[in-house]
Amino acid sequence: MIVRPFRLLAAMPLLVAAPAGAVEIRDNAETVVELFTSQGCSRCPDADELLSDLGMRDDVVALGYHIDYWDYIGWQDTFALPANTELQKAYAESWGKMRIYTPQMVINGQTAVVGSDAAEAERAIEEAVSPLSVSLRANGEQSITFEAPADSSLPPAVVWVVTYRDSAEVAIERGENSGRALAYTHIVTGRQAIGMWDPEEGAEIVIPLEEILGTHSDGAAVIVQEKNGQLPGRILGASAFSR
Repeated sequence: MIVRPFRLLAAMPLLVAAPAGAVEIRDNAETVVELFTSQGCSRCPDADELLSDLGMRDDVVALGYHIDYWDYIGWQDTFALPANTELQKAYAESWGKMRIYTPQMVINGQTAVVGSDAAEAERAIEEAVSPLSVSLRANGEQSITFEAPADSSLPPAVVWVVTYRDSAEVAIERGENSGRALAYTHIVTGRQAIGMWDPEEGAEIVIPLEEILGTHSDGAAVIVQEKNGQLPGRILGASAFSR
């Protein structure tokens, strides 16, 4: 399957041109680590630090999803998106779980661990498998070409682009972390389905950088993920780019 440059859905708020710059690519990562976190959660700073450490590894794509259900205690998370909370709920439903919590790390869409537990996170990362090779190619400074080969042993899957802000520091004024200045990395700013990966034909998709990154994002992960009915399933493969 070959998909030419796409148009983003109107709901995605990242449409302002970004300044030109060199594109760095992290190809065919073994593991996607998704952390559901909150600035209002006292146990989350350790998990945020762990995510930052994991994000420096070549074999890991790290993503920090700030959720909004901790806002009620008096501090509104400055990076929280309702869609992040909905994704965490969707994972729980996919696994037949009745509750969600922070900090929670999800490894390759399949395994959940307490986000501040470095040993459990490392164990899950070591056991994770990415059966699909995903590659990215920079077309100058204007676009990225995503490619994933055919593999008829796997089911069809959705291709997602998850944009993120590389880092930020926030002074927390209320809530459980009141009075602390906390550092965050890999802060998710948007998540957009851009096409389907066909196991019989593979996929090639051209991703326009200015339209994707805007002024709010420094990079993006491109993720191929199964669906469990209408819910998220296991992640088959991923790569990331930044500039």
